[in-house]
Amino acid sequence: MFQLDDERHTFSTAKVGERGQIVIPKETRDLFNIKPGDNLIILANKKNGIIILKADKIKELAREILKKIDNFENGKEDKQK
Repeated sequence: MFQLDDERHTFSTAKVGERGQIVIPKETRDLFNIKPGDNLIILANKKNGIIILKADKIKELAREILKKIDNFENGKEDKQK
């Protein structure tokens, strides 16, 4: 595993098992607080590859986006910049 100076990124490898499963390295699980039972979202396309995201982070982002859309539609200015 390689870790950048700011300790917010990890780079490591994972081998795909016979059943198509991968193990997320411990350092990465710890860094992103990934626990057994957590839901992960897999985004992929042939050109760019694969991205794995925690579902709760996507939910937070979606809530923020919907809140901003609602504020915009109701004429409220976004004062959080």
